[in-house]
Amino acid sequence: MGKHALCIGINNYPGTHMDLAGCVNDANDWAALLRARGFDVKMLLDSQATKAAMVEGFRSVIGAAAGTDVVVITYSGHGTYVPDTDGDEIDGLDEALCPYDLQTGGAALIDDEIHDLLRARKAGVRLVLISDSCHSGTVTRAAAPDPGAGDAPRPRFMPPGNWLPEEWLPRGASAKPLARVAVTTGGSAFRSALSRKSGDLLLAGCKEGPNNFSYDARIKGRANGVFTHYAIEALAALEADKPNASYADWHRAITPQYLPSASYPQSPQIAGDAVARRRRIFT
Repeated sequence: MGKHALCIGINNYPGTHMDLAGCVNDANDWAALLRARGFDVKMLLDSQATKAAMVEGFRSVIGAAAGTDVVVITYSGHGTYVPDTDGDEIDGLDEALCPYDLQTGGAALIDDEIHDLLRARKAGVRLVLISDSCHSGTVTRAAAPDPGAGDAPRPRFMPPGNWLPEEWLPRGASAKPLARVAVTTGGSAFRSALSRKSGDLLLAGCKEGPNNFSYDARIKGRANGVFTHYAIEALAALEADKPNASYADWHRAITPQYLPSASYPQSPQIAGDAVARRRRIFT
């Protein structure tokens, strides 16, 4: 069984005023954990993680897998929404991941594109997605903590108003861009692309929908995604007692023992069919 991984971490988002601090550390932490478990790991960090490079990275890691190989893709960075152009979203919005060149290149990696990339896998390949990003109904410029606010946790959501042209933003009766939109589907880019039929599994840092955030924070003096930090800590503790632990066991070990907490009100989620949830972690 082959093991293939792609770890993406993006702190720097030129032109958006929405830089993060812990995403590159997240990617390095996931990469170290996966390499120790025999995975061939490719990484895309900051300026390496353009949209074109992310698309090619997905194609490469998924294309290399066959039979019962395992593919793990981790993403730490901003999530966002974009206007739906093909009419497949009830709320008129596509969920998306934010590449490094989101503002300078003008394009997010939307759920439809991710779905097509994942669908290209060979039969039998097991796919695990780990997402430390978030989504919200906010459309106009960021309601995130001020960059000078010290160690205040920061939501990993990129308001469309920080990178989309104003004419693309949803408008209300006054013809002015809306401050918020009523998100009906409440999805994330990975969840929208998830294929239960193919046995995909998703571990996500927070619930779906508006006002649910994955936080970028400083924990024990080091910048990290809150979910990434505690997921890795929980996994080490879990496997010390249960070496053959399943993904469902892992999720139960993270929440509610570690998250949500008073400091970080986020509830990690697991999505996938019963067979995928019972599978031994990273096999």
